[in-house]
Amino acid sequence: MERIPPAFYRMIYDRSDVMKARKGIWAVLAGVTGSAAMMTALIYRQVFVCPKKRPEQVKFPSGSQYQPYKEQAEELREKIRELPYEEVSVRSQDGLKLYGKYYEQKPGAPLEILFHGYHGAAERDFCGGFWLAREAGHNVILVDERGHGKSEGRVLSFGIKEQYDCLEWTKYATERFGEDTKIVLGGISMGAAIVLLAAGLDLPNTVKGILADCGYTSPKEIVQKVSGDRGLPVKIMYPLARLGAKLFGHFDLEDGNTEEVLRKCKVPVLFIHGEDDRLVPCEMSRRNYEACASEKMIFTVPGAGHTLSYMVDYEGYRETVSAFMKKIGCETDRETERSE
Repeated sequence: MERIPPAFYRMIYDRSDVMKARKGIWAVLAGVTGSAAMMTALIYRQVFVCPKKRPEQVKFPSGSQYQPYKEQAEELREKIRELPYEEVSVRSQDGLKLYGKYYEQKPGAPLEILFHGYHGAAERDFCGGFWLAREAGHNVILVDERGHGKSEGRVLSFGIKEQYDCLEWTKYATERFGEDTKIVLGGISMGAAIVLLAAGLDLPNTVKGILADCGYTSPKEIVQKVSGDRGLPVKIMYPLARLGAKLFGHFDLEDGNTEEVLRKCKVPVLFIHGEDDRLVPCEMSRRNYEACASEKMIFTVPGAGHTLSYMVDYEGYRETVSAFMKKIGCETDRETERSE
């Protein structure tokens, strides 16, 4: 019997070692991929999925900047809840039923459609701005954005999908109240980004102006900024957040940029921002203002935190909004009581 050469055994052993090494590599890759998938799903849930809450369950922020104004804000919110309203709704372009509350003062008066912030509620976020609209004699729709309040959906997209919901609200208002209706779109924080992004869509001619309070420049920038503020590794966190948005939410965080939209904007815009905003930097509104090609105004409030410009400088806020409304043909009616 012919003797098997030792080299043959070495080849078998070497091949076995290679196979073991390959299996080990695949096991590591599978583990890394699985961990990345779990992290992507977790980040998606934390960032984009809305916990279903009724508006009254949405609390005021607990930070030190908010405490001096919490009692006043709660009183203003409770007064809104005491007012009669009509429940209204629209259907989003992707099939969700979206709800709002319509407060009428006078048929034919200008209409303000107001969009709240991230995980917010209109009664809380516009506890101040709502009363300026009342003082002006305007009718108001307080919107429950997708995934918030009574509206359907569980996912928010930082304005990328919501801008089209805003468009549907303007169509609804124009159809219901007529082509002569003067509509003002108002938004605070994420709501401001929503109305600014909507400025790039084919809005009805009934939209006469936009009021954007403490809005950001893009979903990408605000997600990166907040991630960094929380001590998270932005170079890891952001790509996973973007991937999760694409895989599970079917949108791209880089599809929305307010500066790009505003360079072609034709609707007058009032930008408002607190100069001590620690969440959305005031510089973002300044950049939006500089980019805006349409008629524009900007009002910044020294010492005001996020969403607090109304509370910190009520008179300045009131006069600025009044001047803007006059400029766009929605003059203020001073005879209507603010607390009516």
